[in-house]
Amino acid sequence: MPDWRGGVTQIGADGSQATWLAETPRAIRPNGIAMLPDGSFLLANLGVDGGVWRLHRDGRLEPFVVEVDGMPLPPANFVTIDARARVWISVSTRRNPRQDAWRQDVADGFVVLVDAAGARVVADGLHYTNEVRPDPPGEWLYVVETFGRRLTRFPLASDGTPGARETVVTLGHGCFPDGFAFDAAGGIWITSLVSNRLLRIHGGTIETVLEDINQDYLEAVERAFAAGEMRQDHLGPIPGTTLQQLTSVAFGGPDGRSVFLGSLHGRSVYRFRTAVTGAT
Repeated sequence: MPDWRGGVTQIGADGSQATWLAETPRAIRPNGIAMLPDGSFLLANLGVDGGVWRLHRDGRLEPFVVEVDGMPLPPANFVTIDARARVWISVSTRRNPRQDAWRQDVADGFVVLVDAAGARVVADGLHYTNEVRPDPPGEWLYVVETFGRRLTRFPLASDGTPGARETVVTLGHGCFPDGFAFDAAGGIWITSLVSNRLLRIHGGTIETVLEDINQDYLEAVERAFAAGEMRQDHLGPIPGTTLQQLTSVAFGGPDGRSVFLGSLHGRSVYRFRTAVTGAT
């Protein structure tokens, strides 16, 4: 999991922990992480330097992508490696501070693809880009647009070029989607900030798997969002809830039926068992 001390912390099945931190004066604030075949990590850096960096287990830090299409790469939200060894990076916004994009009328997020041809922007004009990854067959690129409150997808050509965008689902009141995962039955599990909801989308239906809501807090955030006045505290700690801005979901365990949840201000990783297996 990302460690804001500047690296990665691994939590074992027995609760043991191992941590790898960058030996650098840079302000490295990992948000998304991905592990390369040699055991080093890619870090999507939300720190002021932005970009995606490679962390070796001995603490060495080196740039992976810090410039794309002739411009410095802003703070990066997420990074993942697909089955074809291509790297996908999301940048939520070009605005600084990032909170200026927590609005209904700002859509300047983008997606970067890194492959044998180099790094390039392949999708732009997204409404606060968050997690991004191809589906298991590699036919579609799925993208969460947090403040567009939707899940979007693009058909992928053989060279990774996305085609025309499609809206998979638009979410309503209280939903600010963040992370997602595929299951083996074709479902998509998606988290929501503010409402602490975990949803499953399958066959045109949306099921609420769990939620942990402070209704007064949620309504205050909705009013601020409608007025274009969201501030940092609107994505801050939530009074009275166990989950604290639910951000991430992943399947794991020996049989792939354990669901793991992370939250923005949580001090724990939560898990529960489910009947469906995560996609591989």
